[in-house]
Amino acid sequence: MSVRYVTNNEEETQQLGERLAGALKPGMVIAFTGDLGAGKTAFTRGLARGLGIPERVTSPTFTIVNEYEGGRLPLFHFDMYRLGSSEELYDIGWEDYLARGGVCAVEWSENIEDALDHDTIRVDIRRGEHEGQRLIEIGGIEL
Repeated sequence: MSVRYVTNNEEETQQLGERLAGALKPGMVIAFTGDLGAGKTAFTRGLARGLGIPERVTSPTFTIVNEYEGGRLPLFHFDMYRLGSSEELYDIGWEDYLARGGVCAVEWSENIEDALDHDTIRVDIRRGEHEGQRLIEIGGIEL
């Protein structure tokens, strides 16, 4: 089951991420889908804020993964845009990240779909009717 939300600006998108963070447990994976610039990183900033991570969250496009610690749980923020398959994901240590007891937030998750478990939390973010509006569907967890 999934629930749809509408946010009207970046702050509201972050607030929804912050709300989701309150329900997260060690080892959970959040798989993001959505167009370029839809708000996946903004949502992840909210996750970090909700986990109590003080660092500034940035897109891991060129580093593949950014690690954030110092909160209730570590946050591992992945960007799979440049990965061609889940094989490459395993090459960068996916299983090690899962075993570290943090939360894995995965942008462009469709590129590594076969590496995701059935209990993965799904977050789809799309642009809405106006510039700041986002249509966000969250499945796999109750908020």
